[in-house]
Amino acid sequence: MKEYIKNNTQMMLETLKELCHIPAPSHFEHKRAQYCKNWLENIGAKGVYIDEALNTVFPLNCEGSNEITVFAAHTDTVFPDMEPMEYFDDGEKIHCPGASDDTASVTVLLLMAKYFIEKNILPEKGIMFVCNSCEEGLGNLKGTRQLFKDYEGRIKQFVTFDSMLNKVADHCVGSHRYEVEVSTEGGHSWGAFGNNNAIAKLSAIIGEIYKTEVPQKEGARTTYNVGTIEGGTSVNTIAQSAKMLCEYRSDDKECLDIMQKKFEEIFENAREEKVQVKVTKVGDRPCASIEKEKIDALKNIAVPIIEDVIGEKVSFGSSSTDCNIPLSLGVAALCIGTNNHAGIHTREEWVEKKSLIPGLEIAIKMGLELMK
Repeated sequence: MKEYIKNNTQMMLETLKELCHIPAPSHFEHKRAQYCKNWLENIGAKGVYIDEALNTVFPLNCEGSNEITVFAAHTDTVFPDMEPMEYFDDGEKIHCPGASDDTASVTVLLLMAKYFIEKNILPEKGIMFVCNSCEEGLGNLKGTRQLFKDYEGRIKQFVTFDSMLNKVADHCVGSHRYEVEVSTEGGHSWGAFGNNNAIAKLSAIIGEIYKTEVPQKEGARTTYNVGTIEGGTSVNTIAQSAKMLCEYRSDDKECLDIMQKKFEEIFENAREEKVQVKVTKVGDRPCASIEKEKIDALKNIAVPIIEDVIGEKVSFGSSSTDCNIPLSLGVAALCIGTNNHAGIHTREEWVEKKSLIPGLEIAIKMGLELMK
């Protein structure tokens, strides 16, 4: 294995560079999906396909199996750019928006699949390598939802690569996301002064959101956020329309339900005769619904491997990832890391090149252990 990693490190870095130059906003992963399919087929993978959600799926000996292990990494990034973003390699770090989240992990997944092909490893119960779509933002986990629809009842365990080397997400954070649009009569800022202003009404809704007290429950965390606002016509126009994107999150279903009631009450109270409030749910990520013992069993395999490779203890936490879907369906799932990085979700994002080496070792060892 060490020899394989050494011989393929340069290929891994070249693949990462090529992927970084392919823009992939959520719902627009077409080119990355095709790149991953071509890459896998070029190194000998058979049966690779792109599904309707733009997942690139490589099933290895999965035919007829009802105990498939999935390894996944998401191809989309948070950035809306449809042109290649700036890429810079300073020798130690690769600087590029989306380089670590989650392009580096996709690269590790591809090199992991290559190991299984070169070594002619056929897992008895089947392993599936998935470069999945739509993990970020309003992608709403579309890719993983599609995967679990297509392989309903057949996936036994799920591992996504989407974190730091020393971090493991063993709990998932559920969330509800809304587009809220306020419409009023508006008018000229001088001639119609006194008419309702959609921006002012939306601002009042935002003010009420930020007065909300989150539920306090031991062992749980709950948050909310208004992420974007837009609206109005000009400086001398009373705004007829304004809208925002907002969310609340929790790693506890009961707390998530409490927040839903609070937000619905705020939206309802804002409605008036001449003030329309249109609320559209644009994201719904479920909380976990699984016995703790199932997750612990998977952790008992994964954690010793990770700690042995990196030489330090891992920390555990909650996160919103592709794991939300399997965990909500009672399927054991973990989110683990394949690299060290900083600046995720910013234009200053970078990934440490040498960290990909232990990342690939962890991935291969996880695959070999979970195929048993």
